[in-house]
Amino acid sequence: MSTLLEVRDLHVAYGKVEALHGVSLAVDEGRIVTVIGPNGAGKTTLLAAIMGLLPARGEVAYAGTSLAKISVEQRVGRGLCLVPERRELFAAMSVADNLELGAFTRRRSGDKEIARTRDEVYHRFPRLAERRAQLAGTLSGGERQMLALGRALMGRPRLLLLDEPSLGLAPLIVKEIFSIIGTLKASGVSILLIEQNARAALQLADAGYVLEIGEIAIEGASRDLAENPRVAATYLGRSVGGEEPSGLVRQ
Repeated sequence: MSTLLEVRDLHVAYGKVEALHGVSLAVDEGRIVTVIGPNGAGKTTLLAAIMGLLPARGEVAYAGTSLAKISVEQRVGRGLCLVPERRELFAAMSVADNLELGAFTRRRSGDKEIARTRDEVYHRFPRLAERRAQLAGTLSGGERQMLALGRALMGRPRLLLLDEPSLGLAPLIVKEIFSIIGTLKASGVSILLIEQNARAALQLADAGYVLEIGEIAIEGASRDLAENPRVAATYLGRSVGGEEPSGLVRQ
């Protein structure tokens, strides 16, 4: 299994305050990797740096190529796509128009398969098809998250960076959104998932990292993280007996 995204010794600062201190992680092709941690740990900053929205020191490699001199637009064109925490939809535009904007870089390159991708998105999200003429600002929270995911899929991403996809959603909708994310993996999309709902994230992901105060505190297979006493007590609200499982790396 090849590594699609590799982050090595990443440092990000806001002025004189460093938010990330030497973060390293990897996402293998066809896998879901989650990063969990408390508010203010630097999770959103991590995604912004990977996407090129924030200056950073260290190395970010995607599909074997350094992204140091690659613009945000070029990263999108290469199949790297961020779905931000606040969705960032165009509220005064229709569902259909928001989706079209997701294919902007493809349209500029003359891609002839955009209509086919749009049909695939509507098939995956039937509610978006029903509401294609509706303004994005009038959608429910769950529908807005579906639209944000659908817009990202219009770019034919190879790697999705998802920032808190369950934020502000009712439990039943969260379950539906995570089910959809699971089907994206089955379709071949790799995912780096930032999520406050640690229980749901670890159930879905193949591997995970715990980010605390700008540093990776624990990493390992998601099933091992779920059984780690510290992770269970801090993020899952339960205790686990016995020693910490092997295979976890502390920094």
